[in-house]
Amino acid sequence: MRHLQLRLHPAPCRGVAKPSFCIQRKYTRLVPSAISVDAESFNIPAAPDLIPDGDWIKVPEGNVCTAKGFKATGAYAGLRASGKKADLALVVSDSEATVGGTFTLNIMCAAPVLYCKDVLAKKKTIRAVMTNAGQANAATGDQGYKDAVESAECLAKALGIKSDDILLQSTGVIGRRMKMEAFIPAIPEIVKTLGSTQQDGHRAAVAITTTDLVSKSAALQVVIGGKTVSIGGHCKGSGMIHPNMATMLGVVTSDALVEADVWQGMVKRASMASFNQITVDGDTSTNDCVIGMASGVAGNAIITDAGSADGKKLEAALTALLQGLAKSIAWDGEGATCLMEISVDGASSDADARKVALSVAGSSLAKAAIYGHDPNWGRIAAAAGYSGVQFDQNDLGVQLGSIKLMEKGQPLPFDKAAANKYLKDTCGIHGTVKIFVTVGKGAGTGMAWGCDLSYDYVKINAEYTT
Repeated sequence: MRHLQLRLHPAPCRGVAKPSFCIQRKYTRLVPSAISVDAESFNIPAAPDLIPDGDWIKVPEGNVCTAKGFKATGAYAGLRASGKKADLALVVSDSEATVGGTFTLNIMCAAPVLYCKDVLAKKKTIRAVMTNAGQANAATGDQGYKDAVESAECLAKALGIKSDDILLQSTGVIGRRMKMEAFIPAIPEIVKTLGSTQQDGHRAAVAITTTDLVSKSAALQVVIGGKTVSIGGHCKGSGMIHPNMATMLGVVTSDALVEADVWQGMVKRASMASFNQITVDGDTSTNDCVIGMASGVAGNAIITDAGSADGKKLEAALTALLQGLAKSIAWDGEGATCLMEISVDGASSDADARKVALSVAGSSLAKAAIYGHDPNWGRIAAAAGYSGVQFDQNDLGVQLGSIKLMEKGQPLPFDKAAANKYLKDTCGIHGTVKIFVTVGKGAGTGMAWGCDLSYDYVKINAEYTT
């Protein structure tokens, strides 16, 4: 049983023009604790390591707690419609952390997105990111924003910081208000469980998932100026994935010392080359959000120029981490049996190459063919052609794995049985189907990632709320 008491106060709500009063609620729950950290709440496997190789070291089982200066936690707070999987996560910096953020361009952006934008319009540092699963708090009107403000104020009180030091993320069903009677009592309780171990970071990664079948965390380390810099992160996403800025939800932590505007630029560019290059179903979420925090305690000389040697090294490592996380979302696409990786070269610019790659990754016909193990390369060629990028069709080349299907605009004879076997074998182990596309002789290159389209995708989404 839960009790709800309302008190009206004349103080205006931050960011809300009307009404002129703010509703403050006092919640009590007649249960022993507002949260649970029982092992059963975190019982899902982890995604495979998909970070590309490079001038960095991958950290086994790394996550948001790998970087120095951060704590995290996750717990079950009763926010989901059913089940006891963890549904509330928290990542906290020990001190003010430089922040960069990217957000959905969907006009129907969620209340937490609006709240984050309001905070970042005024500040370049934050202390904490709180994420809930269960309700998206999107399309919830003025009351949804008030709920976001109230949750931030509650967390601020529990941490002893200002509410403007906090950013929020939400995921779940659109159009549903937060379960405030469960949410608010859980916040001070989850603060008590913060820790800096790998397990603490794992709990946070599980708590943000929805239809995800795996949790998605990763970390790497790179030497900058003789100092070891760590970058870790987690994300969630499985369906409604066609980002127009970043991914469904992601939090990245680093202990690099970097100037605020430089870090913000790095987060945006790394998101463009990673989360913006994945698709599962062509639907851009109302809640897409990636937040990057840098604590600055690694001991490196401050990076003030992204074009410097140190700046380039940090951004390359950040991009690699984000690509690994983004690929784990596409790998875990709803109903998917494989990850699709599309590599494009010969374009006039990298941006054009990325656009062609994303067009192929998002083609429903190409995705269905991959699921059916059908090497129907004509669908790949068609998707490249309608990408909006201009190229001479006599320059087009298509390759599936090691098998060339088209070269210089001309179809090639190929072993269809071998191509079918390549697809069947790769999908059979939930591996990566590699597709190579050439569109000319330019220097532009780009990549995108998606997944095949199976019958199960429709089954999962046909009765999502019923």
